[in-house]
Amino acid sequence: MPPSSHPSTGKPKLLDQLREALRSRHYSRRTEQTYCHWVKRFIFFHHVRHPADMAEPEINAYLTHLAVKEKVSASTQNQALSALLFLYRHVLDRPIGDLGEVIRARKPTRLPVVMARDEVKAVLSNLSGDKWLTASLTTMIYTHVLNRGPSGVRSPMDGL
Repeated sequence: MPPSSHPSTGKPKLLDQLREALRSRHYSRRTEQTYCHWVKRFIFFHHVRHPADMAEPEINAYLTHLAVKEKVSASTQNQALSALLFLYRHVLDRPIGDLGEVIRARKPTRLPVVMARDEVKAVLSNLSGDKWLTASLTTMIYTHVLNRGPSGVRSPMDGL
């Protein structure tokens, strides 16, 4: 099916141009779908204005909206940014300059789950049989890896 074109210019519609640019660079179909989704949301966020009529302030406002109002994850916000950068660079042929102070989505703070020796002993004391053996061996291996530091665990084959 041929791409639809804009009646006044005869050029393909923006999303068809975006799809073609993505396909010519061998992006996956899923990436194509996702980028089209973010571009549509960007356009509707700005009351159906054409991206060619917008620039850095509108991109900034949209990305900030995603982080503050929609509370998207940092990776989701980055995905939206990638889609918009691709659109402006490869479809509209317009580089994006400084986006200013975009409010970034927060990356979750990940705390490692570590049990104290007494907690490990308490867990092991409530296990028996195969479950005790599996947990004990796992604990020993994990402790050994931690105690080895950055050098990691060496295989017996390493000396050959």
